[in-house]
Amino acid sequence: MRGFVLLEDGTRFDGRSLGAEGVAFGEAVFTTAMSGYQEIVTDPSFAEQLVCFTAAMVGNYGVAAVRSESDRPHARGVVMRRAGGDAWTRWLAEHRIVALDEVDTRSLVVHLRERGAMRAALVAGEASAPALLERIRAEPPMHGRALAAGVSTREPYVLGRGAVRVAVLDFGCKRSIVHRLLAAGAAVHVFPHSASPNEVLAVAPDGIVVSNGPGDPAALTAETALVRELVGRVPVLGICLGHQLLAQALGFETFKLRFGHRGANHPVLELRSGRVLVTAQNHGFAVGGAGPEVTHVSLYDGTVEGIELPGERARSVQFHPEAGPGPHDARPLIDDWVEELRYAAAA
Repeated sequence: MRGFVLLEDGTRFDGRSLGAEGVAFGEAVFTTAMSGYQEIVTDPSFAEQLVCFTAAMVGNYGVAAVRSESDRPHARGVVMRRAGGDAWTRWLAEHRIVALDEVDTRSLVVHLRERGAMRAALVAGEASAPALLERIRAEPPMHGRALAAGVSTREPYVLGRGAVRVAVLDFGCKRSIVHRLLAAGAAVHVFPHSASPNEVLAVAPDGIVVSNGPGDPAALTAETALVRELVGRVPVLGICLGHQLLAQALGFETFKLRFGHRGANHPVLELRSGRVLVTAQNHGFAVGGAGPEVTHVSLYDGTVEGIELPGERARSVQFHPEAGPGPHDARPLIDDWVEELRYAAAA
């Protein structure tokens, strides 16, 4: 069956359907990661998005339950140059994901880089392009969308029995973040996005992680207020969306990037040491501003990749130190933070 990608500016890219039949709507974005396709599709940060892979072949090493970053796929659709392996295409079909290959992904990515991420539809089968275009343009843009409620846990839960207690504010938290905390020796208490400060503090956490997640951080006013209430009372570590929410709580502004940072090869400068970290990233919004609080910056576009306020015991990074998937340059960050908590608790 044939299919196509239709962007909100009317540009069309044809391909072959190999997932679910039908039409998927979302924001068209691309990732430069060469591997980790299952992790990407199941990452809650890709909610309401259609993901184009720049890798020449996707799916060549199969699928495994252990690689999923959540209990279900969150990307609305998948676009590839070539799908490799029956296990991957079966997995896409079984999870009702509209997917295309044989698409000129190079041209699609160049178009998105030049014009910016935009609303789009993935079509498996036949559809009227004029009517489809009207529907695409009626879809809400990503700017202004609060999506954390749709991907957060509904009830709190606890994992592990470590000596250090870490509370995770789940705004779309990847399993890899929780696994890294457990591996570092923490007991992890996960809370929904709607938790109150008193509920979080009731477990007497030694530290709080503000997780990754999808959507526009500026639309998450209640979640920003929650983080603001907790800063200064318990050590806080923000990751990705959590970085943006912490920044907003501290007075920084956030803004939408033209086409975002998504991939496993993004260079970040650690200002204090001068070291360059190759990092995994997945975000369409960024933190603006400058000042002594800034600890990391992107070597692609100079955007803020990390902040720290020692007096408030708060820090955050825009990249993903859990590296699920991705390079391990920043992986010690979570381990070192938990070790700091352990030392402080023993003092």
